Amino acid sequence: MSDRVLIDISDGIAHVRFNRPDKRNALDGDQFAAIVEAGESLKTNKRVNVVVVSGEGKSFCAGIDLASLGGMASGERRNGERTPQAGDMAASGITHLGQQASWVWQELPMPVVAAVHGHALGGGCQLALGADIRIAHPDTKFSVRETYWGLVPDMAGTVLLQGLVRPDVMKDIVLSARIFDGREAHAIGVVTRLSETPLEDAFAWAREICGRSPDAVRGAKRLLNRLALDYAADQFAAEREVIGGLIGKANQREAVLSDFEKRAPAWAEPV
Repeated sequence: MSDRVLIDISDGIAHVRFNRPDKRNALDGDQFAAIVEAGESLKTNKRVNVVVVSGEGKSFCAGIDLASLGGMASGERRNGERTPQAGDMAASGITHLGQQASWVWQELPMPVVAAVHGHALGGGCQLALGADIRIAHPDTKFSVRETYWGLVPDMAGTVLLQGLVRPDVMKDIVLSARIFDGREAHAIGVVTRLSETPLEDAFAWAREICGRSPDAVRGAKRLLNRLALDYAADQFAAEREVIGGLIGKANQREAVLSDFEKRAPAWAEPV
């Protein structure tokens, strides 16, 4: 197991910690792979009844690593790949690496609660959406940030947002890429509960769930996830297709370069 993501198991609770605090747990190829590995390692663990996911340091996850964005803008990465490994399909056959980093938490038979603080931007927001429950500090900065960088949500976010927020609200936060705090995230349905101590309250929720029959809890999660699974594979394929047509193209490069160079973007005609 990579030290990029740590797992501690005690009293039926697995605590998964993103462990790249010097980068606010930003996502690069190694981080994607470590998150997926951590999730996959828990799928058959009968000693775990609940999973708590959190980020070490000042943030839950600040999104894509800026070095990775620079690689996209320079054309160093192959078309359609967010990371060198992102073209590899997961064992399920319906996701690639980036999508699986969020979706793996839905595939776990036991419930997953995310304790969110600091930043949950872009891919970090989609990682939080992958949990069944989100408990966040009111001052957490959220954003479905991808369009800011000339991209689209491609980490299962277009599936995971369905049912949490109204369609018009989903379009607002996805198309604008604006940053909003935990209070608004709770008001629109992205966050389940607000807490001044999200990790402490996530563990309190986990302990409560551990007091229920693990068979009943797993069965209930399986039933509640059935509707999402009915269309997830097709939507994930659509995510991959759309972002594959954006990465490295003129307007995607301009989105990144204009931000790096601190100037207004000069957009080309849309493809």
